[in-house]
Amino acid sequence: RHTDALDEITQHLGLGSYADWDEDERIRFLEKELQGRRPLVPRDFTPTDPVRDVLDTLATAARQPNGSLGAYVISMARRASDVLAVELLQKEMGVTPALRVVPLFETVDDLHEAGNTLEQLLAIPVYRDKIAGQQEVMIGYSDSAKDGGRLSAAWELYTAQERIVEVCARHQVEVTLFHGRGGTVGRGGGPISVAIKSQPPGSVKGRLRITEQGEVIHAKFGLGGIAARTLELYTTANAEATLDEAPAVPDAWRKCMAEMADTSRRAYRSFVDDAEFIEYFRAATPLEELGGLNIGSRPAKRRPDGGIESLRAIPWIFAWTQMRLMVPSWLGVGDGLEHAVASGHGSTLQDMYRGWPFFRSTVDLIEMVLAKAAPDISAHYERCLVPERLAPVGAKLRERYDRAVAAVLSVAGHDELLAGNPVLRRSIDVRNPYVDPINLVQVELLRRLREGGDDEACLRDALLLTVNGVAAGMRNTG
Repeated sequence: RHTDALDEITQHLGLGSYADWDEDERIRFLEKELQGRRPLVPRDFTPTDPVRDVLDTLATAARQPNGSLGAYVISMARRASDVLAVELLQKEMGVTPALRVVPLFETVDDLHEAGNTLEQLLAIPVYRDKIAGQQEVMIGYSDSAKDGGRLSAAWELYTAQERIVEVCARHQVEVTLFHGRGGTVGRGGGPISVAIKSQPPGSVKGRLRITEQGEVIHAKFGLGGIAARTLELYTTANAEATLDEAPAVPDAWRKCMAEMADTSRRAYRSFVDDAEFIEYFRAATPLEELGGLNIGSRPAKRRPDGGIESLRAIPWIFAWTQMRLMVPSWLGVGDGLEHAVASGHGSTLQDMYRGWPFFRSTVDLIEMVLAKAAPDISAHYERCLVPERLAPVGAKLRERYDRAVAAVLSVAGHDELLAGNPVLRRSIDVRNPYVDPINLVQVELLRRLREGGDDEACLRDALLLTVNGVAAGMRNTG
């Protein structure tokens, strides 16, 4: 939307189409305007409604008392010009002092290029002067996992942080990494102390920012004692990650991880890019019905049609969680681990699990999700809701699930899932008998809703109760 705003302005001024310019042209223009004194936006400029919304938002920010607003986060940031564009629009709308601009790198490809993007940005003198040696960068866990699968996203996030830290250190800029983590493993969730301590060496340095999802705030901050305990975990993990001089990761481990991530991503994409997979997903899960229950802060889809790219990460994971197969958190993982074993790296994987906190936490979180899954329940959804011609998709998914379980158990050295965490294993075993019948009721409600009838409102109210029940039982939403 910032691009659209500048495009309308440049076209109004007869300068051409900002949207059509290449990156070098954009940066030259933005750098010149940031250094100039005259206003860019003329008084006779009449924007379209979407652009007016952008400008009005910044005008509102300009009227707020100093210090009342924090970071201006740019979703789906891809280029240095994305950051400079916001700096220029703030200048034009009188946001003084300017809000700190934080690029959010979300997709696998954007994370891969984050270091290069930052390198280009920090080489621009006018930008260096603005940030005064302090740079904040946000990395997104949700869309990267939806884009490439859990294993690929985990590795891309890890290496992106390494590159960002290296670039900032070279430019003598202090960096604060802002982790856009969700409440589920598929969106980067998990025990926060483990997550912080498994970050790349040198990426914490006494400070970091992390999002806490609304649906988990009550569990972490709802009572005074629990809130104090949560903050204690944050503080101690931060201190440990800062003070612990972790040894360099062996090149053999990095190579093995990179190969697994690539294999995992290709396997994941081969599944989710299949048109029949998308059909199966829409039929077997309550995805379409979730959009009408008014339980989220944003629409379930960015676009009304299309594949998984059209979906937001939360409903993508939430829908699979409801039917208990948890596909986003493990699809492709088995392929990656199997590839490493087939390449003769079986013992290397076990060494990585014992000696590399990042890899161990990744495997342990995937193991936890596999333990929460219930393929037999998902098969019931399939039998009742999915056209028979799509049944092979479900069979393939359950076969991939079994392979992922076997691969994870082999790496962790366990005979059964969560053998190393009997308390969590017991907790899941106790909860499942309560959740299973809720799933059975949900399947019947979905079947009746899709058949149509006069009692749709009552059915939707009942469906919402089952959605809440399953989410509570899984201790996950989206």
